[in-house]
Amino acid sequence: MTKKVYPYWFLLPIGILFIVIFVVPTLMSFFFSFTWWNLTEWRFIGFDNFIRFFTERRLSVGITNTMIYAVFTSGFKVVLGLLLGAFLCTKLKTVSFLRSMLFFPTLLSTMAVGISFFSIMHPTRGIINETLAMIGISGPDWLGNADWALWSVIFVDVWRGVGLATIIYIAGIMSIDEQCYEALLVDGGNWWHKFWYITVPLSRPARNSVIILSFIGGLRTFDLVWVMTGGGPGFASELLTSIVFRNFASGFHGLATAGNVILFVLVSILVFPLFWWINRKENT
Repeated sequence: MTKKVYPYWFLLPIGILFIVIFVVPTLMSFFFSFTWWNLTEWRFIGFDNFIRFFTERRLSVGITNTMIYAVFTSGFKVVLGLLLGAFLCTKLKTVSFLRSMLFFPTLLSTMAVGISFFSIMHPTRGIINETLAMIGISGPDWLGNADWALWSVIFVDVWRGVGLATIIYIAGIMSIDEQCYEALLVDGGNWWHKFWYITVPLSRPARNSVIILSFIGGLRTFDLVWVMTGGGPGFASELLTSIVFRNFASGFHGLATAGNVILFVLVSILVFPLFWWINRKENT
């Protein structure tokens, strides 16, 4: 009897902690998303916050930008991480140094990266445009142009995060049995056959991890966008998270809470089916 009861009592403290820190705040967020509230009072207003979120352009554009941001940052990290991981699993003499250099941006503070690239991408004094001017090319206002702002932040996010994706791929590729490569070479395969028929399919668990982590990270991104563009110009790089922050700071607490609920639902309805689908493919 003791053997059956003990594990449940053992899990009770962490279960209580999970309920207090996660379940209760989540339920409270769902409730207050249907209200107008501040620190001292609240008033039930039904679906008004959600209707406003989906009808006002400055709010709804954040959902579109968030999806674009998540899809492209995760897509680039998955592809570039695989290519770099395969390259850095070769027998180069400088492979350890190259791995360290590639992973280094991941260790940097997001705020520091954002501030640095804000200066690098300055339209007149930035290193990028000054370099382009030396060869006769007039560079755009990377962060001040509505057509470039979001893509500039995506580029910086990929630059900073591809190192972690590569390390995950390296771990997956190094776990592949060398006999698989040797057997392919015996059959007359070349480096492309090794990559396409062995590395790509057998590194699937690592790829699945990169897809899930990078996609969730893209949906939840806030600090990098806020430091580099502040959601501008206009609403060009406004994400759901920056809209939530802006509304909280402006005193629209109910509207901001509704934004948090929308983000929670968006992550859930996208990530859980994606997780089920990629793991189903792995098992088959």
